[in-house]
Amino acid sequence: MTKAVVAIILLASAALMLIVTVGGWSKLQGLKGVNLVWAVLYVVLAFYIWARWARGMLPMAAALGILLLILAVIAGTGLAGTSWFDRSSSGFGSAHSLFGGGGLSANVLGTVTVLLIPVQALLIFFAMLGFKQGWNVEMEVPRDEAERRRGQHGSGRSREPATA
Repeated sequence: MTKAVVAIILLASAALMLIVTVGGWSKLQGLKGVNLVWAVLYVVLAFYIWARWARGMLPMAAALGILLLILAVIAGTGLAGTSWFDRSSSGFGSAHSLFGGGGLSANVLGTVTVLLIPVQALLIFFAMLGFKQGWNVEMEVPRDEAERRRGQHGSGRSREPATA
């Protein structure tokens, strides 16, 4: 269940990043290419976590989530100067999209950027929860212990032959 949640959060994060990147292309100060690569990387991580059950990808997802959380807090709140919300006042031009048309409004871009903050917090939490679960850890137990455990889980199978 955790791997599905992490994969869905990664895909949602990639979608939110692409919305901000494509919708505000002309007004992004930097990291345009990095945003695109980051979104692709999130999709690749989601694939490896979901389809391949690659537990080693979880700390990488959490680390990227921490970095994106920091960037989203700075961009969403305007800690480094101007936030997206400040760009809706007079004196600021509207954003143009990656494809040359009119981009998203500053308020929409600000809202999507702020939405990245809780999404990244959830990504960090669930990625570390999944890493703690130890998906790939197998424990060797003696045969009689394994049979006893199988009986406790109610598999319904018994090694004893049926008597008449």
